[in-house]
Amino acid sequence: MITPQDETRILHAVDAVFDREIEFLAELVSHPSTRGNEQSAQDFMAAEFSARGYAVDRWQIDVAEIAHLPGFSPVIGAYDDAVNVVATHRGRSGAGRSLILNGHVDVVPEGPLDMWHTPPYAPRVEDGWMYGRGAGDMKAGLASNLFALDALRHLGLAPAADVFVQSVVEEECTGNGALACLQRGYRADAALIPEPFAEKLVTAQLGVLWFQVHLKGIPVHVAYAGSGSNAIEAAIPLIAALHEMEHRWNAAERRHGDYAGHNHALNLNIGKIAGGDWTSSVPAWCVFDVRMGLFPGQDLEEARREIEAVLHDAAQAHPFLKKHAPEIVYHGFHAEGYALSQDSSAGAAQAIAVLENAHHTVNGSALDRIAITATTDARFFGLYADTPALVYGPRAEAIHGFNEQVELESVRRVTQATAVFIANWCGLERH
Repeated sequence: MITPQDETRILHAVDAVFDREIEFLAELVSHPSTRGNEQSAQDFMAAEFSARGYAVDRWQIDVAEIAHLPGFSPVIGAYDDAVNVVATHRGRSGAGRSLILNGHVDVVPEGPLDMWHTPPYAPRVEDGWMYGRGAGDMKAGLASNLFALDALRHLGLAPAADVFVQSVVEEECTGNGALACLQRGYRADAALIPEPFAEKLVTAQLGVLWFQVHLKGIPVHVAYAGSGSNAIEAAIPLIAALHEMEHRWNAAERRHGDYAGHNHALNLNIGKIAGGDWTSSVPAWCVFDVRMGLFPGQDLEEARREIEAVLHDAAQAHPFLKKHAPEIVYHGFHAEGYALSQDSSAGAAQAIAVLENAHHTVNGSALDRIAITATTDARFFGLYADTPALVYGPRAEAIHGFNEQVELESVRRVTQATAVFIANWCGLERH
């Protein structure tokens, strides 16, 4: 373990490089890295890694190489544009414990631009916050991962163990980017993922299922609507039935222990709907996209069977759908829940203790814990690689919303805590 004096020097080193960290974050936010458009941001990340002398692994994800692995989520369309970037630091002495610093570069769509106060990819700083799509979720985390290492380098130091800095795609829709890192052989004694949960340690996260419901109707002129079947209106009772299922899944007797006091942890969202071809024609088709949460330990295949049964039963009560059953297509998230709180291994206890110490060093307070109602890439490390995954990142607001923002002083504190964590977890040696 390093001394308190060493920790103080590390905190000051983060301060010394923090202006550069803000500049780096602003540049990264300026890249509109929605799904399929991450390449320029990944080019930037690869160049920054290379400039620091790290070995850089940049590769295109091959679905065939990961489709058989546990944790894979089904995809629609080609993956020609899905690129991961990983920087590797090799410790010379091998005296410490290895570490994965993971973050995702993909962001969700920005929505109507006129709903933003300023353009989402023209980052601005105001009253201590940086605004822009992805500033919080989670490009600030990518910055803190890299600049924690920069702070150590500023002191002429480096981790004594191997550290892998991952910039992955697909976190917002499948997680296949993190899975591809596992398939490529990246393993470590712990993983740290600075998702924006206000400097709290995530003890549990939900699983997520995405699916589409395809409906077919009978198109006729609206003047003869009674002789047709409206595919859009047919979606209404199916959506109602899914919400009834959502209510049952949230019942107290079905809750995971980490969510015992949460009355509505599992959220069903109708995220997108499309249908019809002409205003004066009864719509012949409708497709709606659904996101449904699951508790840790909830079996994905059982969940799928229940969803299918709910839709089947609701269709049986509809005169047209009874004979023309809806089609269910799974794509995107097929993600299990993960609870760090249930990892009883010595490695998990040690990693949490080191993070608790780092947080206290920076903040002078105990590390709070939170069970979140979303998912992160932590599940891949915790469930499929026997690696404790610590999710701990800065305070952000309006993630996935308009005027997304991240608190820069919180980014500074997370960077400091990450640097102290690296020093105590990996050990230090001269750079």
